[in-house]
Amino acid sequence: MIYITIPVHNEANTIGVLLWKIRNVMGEFGRDYEILVLDDASTDGTGDVLRRYRRSLPLRVFSSEERLGYAKALERLIREAVERAPYPKRDAIVTLQGDFTEHPENLVPLVKTLEGGADVVAGSLIEIEGGAPLPFRFARWAAPRVLGASLKSCPVSDPFCSFRIYRVIVLKKALRALGEAPLLQRRGWAGNVELLDLAVHHARRVEEVGLGLRYDIRTRKSRFRTIPTLRELNRIRGKVSWTPEKDVA
Repeated sequence: MIYITIPVHNEANTIGVLLWKIRNVMGEFGRDYEILVLDDASTDGTGDVLRRYRRSLPLRVFSSEERLGYAKALERLIREAVERAPYPKRDAIVTLQGDFTEHPENLVPLVKTLEGGADVVAGSLIEIEGGAPLPFRFARWAAPRVLGASLKSCPVSDPFCSFRIYRVIVLKKALRALGEAPLLQRRGWAGNVELLDLAVHHARRVEEVGLGLRYDIRTRKSRFRTIPTLRELNRIRGKVSWTPEKDVA
């Protein structure tokens, strides 16, 4: 089973199209899947859209009355998927944005690479369609410089991209190792780096797949903020080690 996790906040204009595209891609691909969406205190009708799609998709919708933010919403979905997965060594968790900047078509190479023996497959940004906002492009340039030597032993070239697939057992071990502590402490790109680092500790093999982002079909102004993003990255500088544990299996 492939669990596709999508945190959303005020994405009424895009979430329906995204879900239908996932349905088409996964239907042609022929893999069992379930979509887990957390509606993070949306106020624009996102909940109504999700209710309509529950009738025609393998979709489970969770909601929060108070805004959690991306990292906490994603953690809640990951924990749900880990609990639901009957075969942790075979099942997988995909992390995907809800604003349609990430291509559902890339689910196929991500899954195939995992099926080829990888435990973690990270998306690596190679192109941007429609022109990304200037703050995003500047942060892309600045982020590696902020982290500096922390990226020296990173197993992938792009630890900032959120579009990934993890074997469930990897994240299950990460959660077990943390005990009562939260899985993610940081927000935004820093949360993506943090999650990858935690997963790498329990993975035998990590690979990456090149992908693109689409800004040509977005229907709202970008919520990306450069300074908070770089500040969060600075807080984890020197705190990621990318070292697999000895007990990975």
